[in-house]
Amino acid sequence: MIPSQRSLFDLPRDRIYLNAAYMGPMPKAAVAAGEASYRGKAQPWHYDIQQDFFDTPDALRAQAARLFGAEAGDVALVPAASYGLATAARNLAPQKRTEILVLDEQFPSHVYVWRKLAEEHGCRVRTVKRSANQSWSEAMLGAIGPATSIVACPQVHWADGGQLDLPAISDAARRQGAALVLDLTQSLGALPFDMHAIQPDFAVAAGYKWLLGPYSLGYLYVAEHHQDGEALEENWIVRDRAEDFARLVDYADAYAPGAKRFDMGERSGFQLVPAAASALAQILDWGVDALCETLAARTAEIAAATAPLGLTDDTPGRAPHYLALTLPAGSPPDLVARLAARNINVSQRGDRLRVTPHLYNDADDIAAFVDGLESVL
Repeated sequence: MIPSQRSLFDLPRDRIYLNAAYMGPMPKAAVAAGEASYRGKAQPWHYDIQQDFFDTPDALRAQAARLFGAEAGDVALVPAASYGLATAARNLAPQKRTEILVLDEQFPSHVYVWRKLAEEHGCRVRTVKRSANQSWSEAMLGAIGPATSIVACPQVHWADGGQLDLPAISDAARRQGAALVLDLTQSLGALPFDMHAIQPDFAVAAGYKWLLGPYSLGYLYVAEHHQDGEALEENWIVRDRAEDFARLVDYADAYAPGAKRFDMGERSGFQLVPAAASALAQILDWGVDALCETLAARTAEIAAATAPLGLTDDTPGRAPHYLALTLPAGSPPDLVARLAARNINVSQRGDRLRVTPHLYNDADDIAAFVDGLESVL
């Protein structure tokens, strides 16, 4: 168990922030790294081509690879989860009349891209629903069959916190010859990821939630057998010999090795990469296993403390770091706004209150949250 890390974050004592699934606060050290990088842009003559354009982003790539359980060469730097998913779609060609499976109420960016691909290839998107007592894993495993060409799902459903059994889903997809494309935005960095057991074709995570980094920077894992695929853009820095600025117009057809060909333009991100690297360094220092265990205890405490108020923790197969509490009948429609007026930040998805703590939360936060709920319900 990791003790409270509140001192590492810029959170006033009267601010009860239980909304990591919406936006993860950057640690103070990451903020300082970002501020220093902005100061550096004021004097660009100090930039070192090898270090700032290549070595620093590659070090970030290696940090992200550790969270995936992959090699640095398997990871591309992307601006958003949607960019990574579009890259996956660019490199998959489902056969006509096959099915692309998505979950009911899956995050929009992980649905729209497959609707477009299905239209282009004459297949269809099939939405997998679950019954009240069924887990998302059970629903997805029941849907995978001979017609399945792509399984597109998260590790944790963003609305209700249901966790999917990705090793079992991956095994079922492989038996049908289907590709597996994952959005890990609501899990990477907070929930262990077993790359050996899962072996996705593509997996992407935005960096601004559980990875505690800046907006507009994320990470895309690309399986080795897709690494000679087609990128979304043709930018100069992913080409062979790009380090030689004096000879950039000696155009190179060859790409840098591995997943680097899928990097976004301006991937060096002088004002983003140092902050993201600092945040990932902190997560790796805590250790994802210990972090997950600690957050599991926090969500269990919150679920127990709010049960007497009529909130129920009833998501089958709930992820340990995620809590989506079903609200009692008669809850005010402006509940989230009323809580925010009391310096309590959570999210609401349908009739569920999404409560997602992190290591900056402690017993005092839980007590204040329960008091606030009791006052407004």
